[in-house]
Amino acid sequence: MTTQPIHYQSIKEIQDSYENKSETPVSVTEHFLKRIESLDPDLKSYATVMSDSALQQAEFLSKLYDDDRKKLSLFGIPVAVKDLCYTDGVLTMGGTAVLEDNIPNYDSTVVERLKSAGAIILGKLNLTEGAMAGYNPRRDVPKNPWNFDKWPGVSSSGSGVSTSAGLCLGSLGSDTGGSIRFPSASCGLVGIKPTYGRVSRYGVLDLAETLDHVGPMTRNVDDATMMLSAISGYDSNDPTTIFEDPLQFPDLHNVDLRGIVLGYCESYAEEDIHKEIVASVRNGLAILENAGATIKKIEFESIDKYLSYWQTICTAEAYNAHLENFPKHADKYGPFFREWLEMGSKVSQTDYIQASKQRSTSNSIMRRAFDGIDAMICPSVPRLPHDVDDSINYGSVATNRASRGIADYFQRFTVPFDYNGYPTISIPSGYSESGLPMSLQIVGNPNQEALISRVGYAFEKDIQSTWKHPID
Repeated sequence: MTTQPIHYQSIKEIQDSYENKSETPVSVTEHFLKRIESLDPDLKSYATVMSDSALQQAEFLSKLYDDDRKKLSLFGIPVAVKDLCYTDGVLTMGGTAVLEDNIPNYDSTVVERLKSAGAIILGKLNLTEGAMAGYNPRRDVPKNPWNFDKWPGVSSSGSGVSTSAGLCLGSLGSDTGGSIRFPSASCGLVGIKPTYGRVSRYGVLDLAETLDHVGPMTRNVDDATMMLSAISGYDSNDPTTIFEDPLQFPDLHNVDLRGIVLGYCESYAEEDIHKEIVASVRNGLAILENAGATIKKIEFESIDKYLSYWQTICTAEAYNAHLENFPKHADKYGPFFREWLEMGSKVSQTDYIQASKQRSTSNSIMRRAFDGIDAMICPSVPRLPHDVDDSINYGSVATNRASRGIADYFQRFTVPFDYNGYPTISIPSGYSESGLPMSLQIVGNPNQEALISRVGYAFEKDIQSTWKHPID
């Protein structure tokens, strides 16, 4: 029997409580809504709480017969989605002011699939404007539940905060340059950035369509894979989706990793990286080796010099995505995203083509690095969460990026796998001396979500007893 409160239980634990009749979807949903009402005025993770529709869905599910319940993989599971995902009849603002009256009349594919799997949508989650790095002055800034003065990660900040603090069981984020992995690392979560095209982006507001990925953020590997299975699969509405059925994870709990080769590049994973993060990743390598995996030292050319071209591609594609409102309504955009779009408007065809060539070169280096290995181990981020305040959060591009001490290397472990679309899973790897979460990343070959999740589960099984929650 679990000793965890409802808001920190796993999907299986919640569903077990339904089976033994100790809880119902209504009682669990009410619990989460009360917790949101109590804690979120300070945490500011929700843009819109969907109390009425969540309770209606819970009541509907509570009346289903057992045979019908068993067909729903996420039966009665309260989740929330980043406010980029169109939700029928509910505001979808994308962290902007210019879209604050935008009420779609249909569900995005990911929302539709969550509902079809029996999930209960608690609400829409706050994010940085347009899913970049700065906030619109009209939108709230989510607070890292581990330390309100520290960065919660962007752009899926509300997803990270709400899931970490137990204001939903799991959430959806999106990742263009690190926006699932940054908040997962900062808030102590499991986050999966799937292979590009594994999850439909239909009905999800674009930041940069050739880089955007949608994926789950949860508190354990099991829950992340269950959510990913529910939302994955081909979608005729999104021509970039892979022509395959939804993902399955039949060997997830097989922790015997013999036969699996994991690559580790010391220069890539350790050079100019916070020493406590390096130590936590090296500990992870030892755990995985003890589980039977072969750790293979690999070397490849530094890719840091290719990271700056991400900005050229992202600004140009963001500008294209916002043509309907920018520059016509430029005054409604906050300082950061307005500058971001202005930069995009100045990208020439030659600039974009040159940046795309550099992206391809980076992809080629990584493709060769994966020769002879099944997955790569590295940190999720190079630094612990840094200090933030409103002058940074609501500030300009220069103010915001300078606050992170950003050389482009800050995205060393994220951008390369948005460039090439390889799947990644980020997993808590311990806590710093200051009590902040640290994170290890497992990167797989294309379409190998099942393998990297299995490796992640083996690591999690060893270390999970040490995991903490930021708020009771």
